Amino acid sequence: MKKTVVLYPGLGVGHLTPMVQLAKVFLQHDVDVTVALVEPPIKAPDFSAVVAREAASNPSITFHVLPQSSSAPEASNSDGTPKHHIVQIFDFLGAMKEPLRDFLRSLPAVDALVIDMFCPDALDVAAELELPVYFFYASAAGDLAVFLHMPSFQAKMTTSFQELGDDAVLSLPGAPPFKVVDMPADAIKDSEAAKLIWRMFERMPESDGILVNTFESLETRAVNALRDGLCVPERATPPIYCIGPLVSAGGAEKEHECIRWLDTQPDNSVVFLSFGSLGTFPKKQLQEMAIGLEKSGQRFLWVVRTPPGDDHKFGEPLPEPDLEALLTDGFLERTKERGLVLKSWAPQVDVLHHRATGAFVTHCGWNSTLEGITAGLPLLCWPLYAEQRLNKVFIVEEMKLGVEMRGYNEEIVKAEEVETKVRWVVESEDGQALRERVAAAKERAVEALKEGGSSHAAFVQFLKDLEAVSR
Repeated sequence: MKKTVVLYPGLGVGHLTPMVQLAKVFLQHDVDVTVALVEPPIKAPDFSAVVAREAASNPSITFHVLPQSSSAPEASNSDGTPKHHIVQIFDFLGAMKEPLRDFLRSLPAVDALVIDMFCPDALDVAAELELPVYFFYASAAGDLAVFLHMPSFQAKMTTSFQELGDDAVLSLPGAPPFKVVDMPADAIKDSEAAKLIWRMFERMPESDGILVNTFESLETRAVNALRDGLCVPERATPPIYCIGPLVSAGGAEKEHECIRWLDTQPDNSVVFLSFGSLGTFPKKQLQEMAIGLEKSGQRFLWVVRTPPGDDHKFGEPLPEPDLEALLTDGFLERTKERGLVLKSWAPQVDVLHHRATGAFVTHCGWNSTLEGITAGLPLLCWPLYAEQRLNKVFIVEEMKLGVEMRGYNEEIVKAEEVETKVRWVVESEDGQALRERVAAAKERAVEALKEGGSSHAAFVQFLKDLEAVSR
């Protein structure tokens, strides 16, 4: 009898997209899949559009939007100030336990629940229903190694991260030395948000296993540390299954204006700048980027989003950018022969895989990082928030598949740095050497996913272990 799993991706496009790729892997192994979706508390057109697109593209996957909880949490504190957006996310998902439980009970059969990292409260639902439960960790194994160890590490600290200072160096299992400033800013403050983040990682070992969107040869040190139990010193680490890279295949946007534009450009000549669904910059930084790109003399494709105003709420869609007002005077006209600026969005996977694209300036979100690696592109790393600075450390120091755009930790990345790095990656011998290392990593990624490859074998082992757990 075929097995059935329910995937529970939590909130946001960045968490849904890799979970859909995971659903496809289950289908390839003849397992039925239902994705239980949570509608964001703030209606987001991009979320609805992605769900509609994924449902249309994957008719074999069942998508079910859970009803809103009858006990929706307050978005404000008792004094009327808005709660931190991370606290709101955990509160909102915590309140979804009852709708999730009711949905699981309504299904004729469920053999396992696979949950997003932000859904630790779903562990309680799985325990109540006596269901095997697995986390799907959609970021790097290196991040996971650091974050699983951090609650134990903090318990032994005699001072706070703030007292240590941004430049203090941390050495943890599975990671090269990194600075305090490379940690997610919200996780190292003395705050409710930080408490909830570390509670999430404290609860991960309660699961029956962790599926990680990576491949072993990309992150050998971190994977070995996780499997050797070095990251959770006080208790057993659940099985770790490296089943990636799970990325979108693209191919659906061949008529987009930027693809037609790329068709007219020479091979490997265009630098693509894109910073994820939440990546924005103030006008001053956008203008420095424009000056640097113009002075570099290189071809570019740049996605620009509207800077959020002071009254912008997390998760709310931003208005379309006014490029003429945001960028330097005359920039669009002067660079029109070798550059294209897009408003808000681009078909990223299709752009990355286009023969004309030669490098990727990225915020180091893990989805984008894997998309860049599997396209064989050198990465110019410009992290913005969350775990992206830590990802930058792994990309530059450990994997050696990218270089840092210096200045992102300061007030602004200067035009000179943009100009220098863009020229370097396109024109220099070191840039060519970086390109060759990424090309080799791309081949290893392909091998990992093939039958008999490390990621394929890990997923087969996961299914065998699931069979044993669910008997």
